Amino acid sequence: MSARSTPAIALDHLVVACLSLDAGRAWCEATFGVAPQPGGRHALMGTHNLLLSLSSERYPKAYLELIAVDPEAPAPAQPRWFDLDDASLQAAIATTPRLVHWVARSDDVEATVAALRAVDADPGRIVAAERMTPRGMLRWRITLPGDGHRPSAGAMPLWIQWAGVHPSDALPASGIAIEALDVGGIADPLAEQLGPLIRGADASSPLAAVLNGPRGAVTLTSPSRVSA
Repeated sequence: MSARSTPAIALDHLVVACLSLDAGRAWCEATFGVAPQPGGRHALMGTHNLLLSLSSERYPKAYLELIAVDPEAPAPAQPRWFDLDDASLQAAIATTPRLVHWVARSDDVEATVAALRAVDADPGRIVAAERMTPRGMLRWRITLPGDGHRPSAGAMPLWIQWAGVHPSDALPASGIAIEALDVGGIADPLAEQLGPLIRGADASSPLAAVLNGPRGAVTLTSPSRVSA
């Protein structure tokens, strides 16, 4: 990210928001012809997820996260991530799941955050999170804006640093891979920081991802900024 002590960064996962996990599962199977894998529950945020491998030579370990508010979980103490508490986003996903955000991986999240703040692109505070899986506990640290909104309406990623095991290690190959990722509406200094991870920074929507699989190319786009 900077010329000095550069952290290793990569695209970690795409985030698709769903009204429910059943809706997300049905959408995934209809869109890609592949069923997502079980994920788990996020006690910190009152959400749960399903996962689909998107790993490729360019984006190793990348995956798709289908995420929804967990109706069985108590309301969290802070706003849920990815704008999931916003009424306009919930309206946007009422008929079909939507790509809403992306998460980038760093091997030194503190250094990454410092580099971003140096170009006036503050990704928020670093929070520790975890979820249980059949193979044991997954633990990570992730950047989160305090108000739960997506930075730059999802064009600017959240940043994650995994502690050991990565969720893609347990995902079977899906035959689906990310071909390209475009973002829109961000300043040039931030676009330069994200350069290794994206194809371009002039997309008409905050975030657009092209995925390739047995059914050909599928382009997912994110909704614009939700209400403040």
